[in-house]
Amino acid sequence: MNIIITGASKGLGKAFANVFAPHNTLFLCARNINDLTNTANELQQLHPTTTIHYKQVDVSKKTEVIAFGNWCLSLGTPNVLINNAGSFLPGSIHNEADGTIEKMIETNLYSAYHLTRTVVPTMLSNNQGHIFNICSIASVQAYSNGGSYSISKFAMLGFSKNLRQELMPHNIKVTSVLPGAVYTDSWKGSGIDENRIMKDTDIATMVFAASQLSPQACVEEILIRPQLGDL
Repeated sequence: MNIIITGASKGLGKAFANVFAPHNTLFLCARNINDLTNTANELQQLHPTTTIHYKQVDVSKKTEVIAFGNWCLSLGTPNVLINNAGSFLPGSIHNEADGTIEKMIETNLYSAYHLTRTVVPTMLSNNQGHIFNICSIASVQAYSNGGSYSISKFAMLGFSKNLRQELMPHNIKVTSVLPGAVYTDSWKGSGIDENRIMKDTDIATMVFAASQLSPQACVEEILIRPQLGDL
């Protein structure tokens, strides 16, 4: 199968790439080409029979994300799309820096919107596919210091729910993934015990399991939190 993963150089994206790598072909993108190259090389060593294509992309830019989608299509028909790329800028709506809402929406929502619209016609023509949209607990629960990030994640969940209804008759599955705190690079140096929050492999394992179900079954939402609750 051909697996497209955005934001694949580290964190959840890297975990998704690792769990899907065996017996599949990966199409990866990220903004930092050095991190992406290192990740691709590491994955290739772990999975020597896997074919890995990767490309530097700033998914907040419409032209770049559409070009990436078309590049993927030129190399193979996508079976799984994981809209994972995203960024977090903390703050409050009333006093966050000007331009924050635009940055959050462009990276966390528009990237998934434009990439999905680029590859879905091919999925439709093949009457198959599975799209995973990486949302957040912030998609359903407002919290202090969430600001425009939370707005963008609420919007991402709305996008995902609408997509599910649209593609349901066409045998294309859509799964919204809503993880709580996951120990990735963004948490390092925070002072938070890594055993207090989830591992990136926890989320990747659940996503992979959802992709393995029969054609007549679709996991619509994966909501997963740390055992001791949100921070």
